[in-house]
Amino acid sequence: MMQEFLWCEKYRPKTIADCILPEPIKKTFEDIVKGGELHNMLLTGTPGLGKTTVAKALCNELSLDFLLINGSEESGIDTLRTKIKQFASSVSLQGGYKVVILDEADYLNPQSTQPALRGFIEEFSANCRFILTCNFKNRIIEPLHSRCTTIEFNMTKRDSAVLCSKFLDRCGFILETENITYDEAVVAELIMKHMPDWRRVINELQRYSSSGVIDSGILIQLSDIAISDLMEHLKLKNFKLMRQWVSDNMDSEPAAIYRKIYDHMYHHIEVTSIPQTVLILADYQYKNAFVADHELNTVACLTEIMAGVKFK
Repeated sequence: MMQEFLWCEKYRPKTIADCILPEPIKKTFEDIVKGGELHNMLLTGTPGLGKTTVAKALCNELSLDFLLINGSEESGIDTLRTKIKQFASSVSLQGGYKVVILDEADYLNPQSTQPALRGFIEEFSANCRFILTCNFKNRIIEPLHSRCTTIEFNMTKRDSAVLCSKFLDRCGFILETENITYDEAVVAELIMKHMPDWRRVINELQRYSSSGVIDSGILIQLSDIAISDLMEHLKLKNFKLMRQWVSDNMDSEPAAIYRKIYDHMYHHIEVTSIPQTVLILADYQYKNAFVADHELNTVACLTEIMAGVKFK
């Protein structure tokens, strides 16, 4: 199964105690487990911090059946209604209420799908609780905020040192379990590069472990953005993979991404489209100084290149 292959799934914590979180946030969830009562919640924060993991761990510790829906992939009103209704209308095998975990809820349309979701929460309140996760809480409409307890996954500088140390130990355990020889300093540098995206670190470790060794050789590869992959996604007009690439590389400054495209465009783009590409890059690099959502701005830039530029 895919879950057995992916380390981020294979080693996903099953309890709140095993989750690597700042102490105040962790205590909030431990208190929920001790109290035995789950309310509708909105978990918000940057990708990879463990929002979905916490949602699953809560259901596991409270012995609650749950349904996981990814809002970025299943965003239609009818799809949500059908899945939620089928799940909510059946009797829980564990007894008690059920839980709908709606991952990446900020990708749901705020004019249509999110208002419908508010209705679902009210319609199935007798039998279901809802846990929404999002990266940007300002993309969630107020009626959903008012029906959920919002918990923000924030990390202070003081938290960072403690959590990185704990995560280094976790990475060491994973690598030793997988019989991978590793240089602890290299793993630490990888963590510092991608923090606080724990999921990204584990995915990168698995990616670079194919040789059976994690050493300083991977740092050369990590120092450069995999721009050729991005250009291939643009050429094939694969929006989903392009957006995923942006999400995975937003630890780099958008300006650095634009510069990499500029430096490599002659290898991938037809000469006649070079001037247009330069103007698009310059326009979005300028906008980057003013926009609140750099990821969205970068995706918009790449979408324009993908739609209007001729590739080799």
